[in-house]
Amino acid sequence: MAGDAHGDGRRRARGELEGEVLAALWAAGEPVTAAAVHERIGGGTAYTTVLTILTRLCGKGLVTRRREGRSHLYVPVDDQPGLAAAGMHSLLDEGGDRAQVLARFVSELSAEDERLLERLLHGDARGQG
Repeated sequence: MAGDAHGDGRRRARGELEGEVLAALWAAGEPVTAAAVHERIGGGTAYTTVLTILTRLCGKGLVTRRREGRSHLYVPVDDQPGLAAAGMHSLLDEGGDRAQVLARFVSELSAEDERLLERLLHGDARGQG
């Protein structure tokens, strides 16, 4: 079945494959080819699909590539925490009233996350202490 990348009849959620490709790049820890990414994610995903996702990620500025011989080497622009932080900034910028967005976000934090955020805001870069 087309799109049955999990072998259970379930189609991937929007963005799920991009996340898997980014995870494979982060796990590699060095520039890798599309073939290496394809091998890492497995799951019956077509090589051409992986290539399309890598091209999209390059277009979004999340991945860079450089030619090496007849293929390209791909590397993520940021690590996972950096990408998550950039996404949070983007959502904050698009969310309208910043104060309301931040207030809603903070009101829904767990007590543990609230303490962590407070430590970070007071200059403890590790958030632990």
